[in-house]
Amino acid sequence: MLTRIDHIGIACFDLDRTVDFYRATYGFEVFHTEVNDEQGVREAMLRINGTDDGGSSYIQLLQPVREDSTVAKWLAKNGEGVHHIAFGTADVDADAEAARERGVRVLYDEPRRGSMDSRITFLHPKDCHGVLTELVTAAGSSASSVSSASTDH
Repeated sequence: MLTRIDHIGIACFDLDRTVDFYRATYGFEVFHTEVNDEQGVREAMLRINGTDDGGSSYIQLLQPVREDSTVAKWLAKNGEGVHHIAFGTADVDADAEAARERGVRVLYDEPRRGSMDSRITFLHPKDCHGVLTELVTAAGSSASSVSSASTDH
């Protein structure tokens, strides 16, 4: 069951400049940064608030580090802006399977490692009214410890 908006992913050309904008304009501070080599992105998670289920909501800023990354290709086509929306769930496997059963294409056969050691998968935007949708199980939840061998986000 989806429990919250985990994050809104925003693609940007210059991560540091974009972080500075969110800090100066909204007062948001960086909670976490990482480079995900498999996804070809450098990212910053800006924490917005906590939620009733113990998780948080974030703005995720994504800067490509390779021209062949999905985010680089998306930026070249669309420019900076909202790239995807992510919903938190206690069990990404179960919710991905439920989406499949409803005819929604799930982009990964098995959830992968996402930001902050979460487990993630994506739903095809053509099946979600044009919105790339991510399902996220935060690290430390019971379902996230089932499988965290692969890396991605």
